[in-house]
Amino acid sequence: MTASAPIATLIVPGRDIAAFAPAAIESLRGQTESRWRAILIDDGSTDDTGAIFAAAAADDDRFAVIPHEASRGLGAARNVGLDRVDTPYVGFLDGDDELRPDALARLVGTLERTGSDFVAGAYVRTRLHDGRYRSGRVQPWVAAATAPERIATTLAAHPRAVSNIVAWSKLSRTDFWRDLRFPEGVAYEDQVVAQQMYTRARTFDVIPDVVVDWRLRADGTSITQSRSKLPVLRDYLDALRGGIRVLHEAGAREAVICRLELILAMDVAPLLEIAASHPDPAYTSEVDAFIRELRSLPEFADAAPDPALAAALAW
Repeated sequence: MTASAPIATLIVPGRDIAAFAPAAIESLRGQTESRWRAILIDDGSTDDTGAIFAAAAADDDRFAVIPHEASRGLGAARNVGLDRVDTPYVGFLDGDDELRPDALARLVGTLERTGSDFVAGAYVRTRLHDGRYRSGRVQPWVAAATAPERIATTLAAHPRAVSNIVAWSKLSRTDFWRDLRFPEGVAYEDQVVAQQMYTRARTFDVIPDVVVDWRLRADGTSITQSRSKLPVLRDYLDALRGGIRVLHEAGAREAVICRLELILAMDVAPLLEIAASHPDPAYTSEVDAFIRELRSLPEFADAAPDPALAAALAW
């Protein structure tokens, strides 16, 4: 392998993100580690996202574009990208987010030093403030998962790692994905996969460095901001259930407790608040059924959620 040969592929899916895609692309170009390639997947956009992706590929041969005529969802887009990866390492970046300049250098350098299956870094949310998106602080549950640095650790040794459930704060060895793919046709497709990563890894690394700025869109159109919609709620609850199921099947009791503590502290109260004024009684029924399921888990009695975590949602 020559010094300039790519060693990491970033899979970058997006749909109707023309307002944000240029920043994501520039965050790749600005990496201090330049040995990367990116697969830009236009998932059936109706705006200028496809043209922006095509222009990036025409200007820089490190970019390749895969267009989807109709939207297939983030899970399918990421899977299509995974099938095209031919570098030793692979990671993900949503097309409306941004990588920090040293992100790839830090992630690649860690894996080359440790030999672990993947490394997970910290991330922060960016919100629109005074006309521009500004980064917040590392949230406490993210810090619990990623700080302090832990090298070649395991889920048994570090059960709070399961708080980091996103796809785009991690870099993996490509071989690790040989038998691992994202669910398709659902939202929150990365939550179950994240728990599978933790339970399947021989070892993984966590680092406290912020590697991604995660954008909360001012127009509220992201999936994360759409939980008042009943189909989105159902996908969300299924993802939470699926993640717990993966941990149960792996016998990771302490990790289940950590996951329960976070769900009880941060997810249940907002869902109950939405349900209290939701016009569809099915929404309340779904939330109530989910809470009953949590209470029936054998680990529930040992979960001690921190009520202060809910306040961190405002960061």
